[in-house]
Amino acid sequence: MPISTESPAEDQPEADSGQVAIWAEVLYLINLLVIPGLGFVLLYWLYRRNIDQAAPLDKAHLQQTLSGSIWAGVLLVLVNLLILLLGGYQGVNTWVILITYFTLCHASLVLFGAYGLAKAMSGLCWRYPLVGKPLPEGCPQKQVSL
Repeated sequence: MPISTESPAEDQPEADSGQVAIWAEVLYLINLLVIPGLGFVLLYWLYRRNIDQAAPLDKAHLQQTLSGSIWAGVLLVLVNLLILLLGGYQGVNTWVILITYFTLCHASLVLFGAYGLAKAMSGLCWRYPLVGKPLPEGCPQKQVSL
């Protein structure tokens, strides 16, 4: 196979493009499911380390996961405040609030993360519903044809 002396096109992603996106989604899921505090710290470190020179795909997933993690933390604080306002952890409403939160909010955020991971592994951008930031310019998205 002949070796090409042409430089790669500027709009083509680098060979390792997408790895940061995958790691962002993995750390987002680790933050929600395995090690909540440490997962966020690692995700924030990855964000700060890569956001300035990131390809559009990586930048999109970094922004989405950081935004989703912050919203997950805000929702968790709000749920705890609601429990405290309605009688504390010994109150009768505690289990109703917790089950509702984990069934609707937490499960939805985990589902967004799993779908985002699948998109990152496919080399595509995806915006988290409600909590996601707008996608950056040049972000690859699959066009749906009917």
